[in-house]
Amino acid sequence: MAEVLLFHHAQGLTPGMHIFADHLRDAGHVVHTPDLFDGHVFASINEGMAYIEAAGFDALRERGVEMARNLPAELVYAGFSFGVVPAQQLAQTRPGARGALFFHACLPISGEWSFGPWPEGVPVQIHAMDADPIFMREGDIDAAREILEHVKDASIFLYPGDQHYFADSSLPSWDSDAAELLTRRVVDFLRHVNGAGDGPP
Repeated sequence: MAEVLLFHHAQGLTPGMHIFADHLRDAGHVVHTPDLFDGHVFASINEGMAYIEAAGFDALRERGVEMARNLPAELVYAGFSFGVVPAQQLAQTRPGARGALFFHACLPISGEWSFGPWPEGVPVQIHAMDADPIFMREGDIDAAREILEHVKDASIFLYPGDQHYFADSSLPSWDSDAAELLTRRVVDFLRHVNGAGDGPP
């Protein structure tokens, strides 16, 4: 059993986020799904980003980091898009991380906007669509490639399509085939970090 702290994307803690978490629970894992937006759910990415801007990007990031305080150190940190920000900060800076899962976004591990070098022994998976304009054109793919270059146990999976939130079954952007494959890969990853696998996923 792995224990996962899963942060939602900019549209909020949608029903699709709960469904995804339940798939991981059905595989035998403990999954925490904190709500960074106090119950607000938005119809579009733009509306969600407007809320983030109004509430304060750094304030919401810090809220996410604070939500780990009363949880065990041995967590897998996971995030969907905006949720990657607190997930990646925790994976890189909170001792004891068992792994990291980044969906639709990735941050650099060097330079002014990084949280520092990647910690030794923390595996990571990155998932996105190969024609997602946000992931492919706003620096995320470059950050993912940097992680692949410097982290021994790192994988990136690019799925055919141009949707950003393709793994959220409650949104029009959902792609059932890609989401099913992503979920299988995530379950394999959690089995690996839990010590039940024979090697990297």
